[in-house]
Amino acid sequence: MNPIIAILQEHNVSNEQVTSLFEAFSENPMLAMAQIQTLGIAPEKLQQLMAVVMTQPHLIKEATDELGLDFEKVKEAKEKLNQ
Repeated sequence: MNPIIAILQEHNVSNEQVTSLFEAFSENPMLAMAQIQTLGIAPEKLQQLMAVVMTQPHLIKEATDELGLDFEKVKEAKEKLNQ
């Protein structure tokens, strides 16, 4: 299992919420960042999650593949965020 998804599920984030989070990330990364903060994950665990995402960005692609989402949309969203 993808470590990002595992961390989210470890904190009782449902499969629907995980999918919704990655869909939000593919459409609007800022919305996804706000959404992740509403999941009730303790700040230190949220920091751990963000560290995994920042140091291993390939895991985002793996997670989108595992969830059956379109990674190209995620790449487009990332490019928009970096502009």
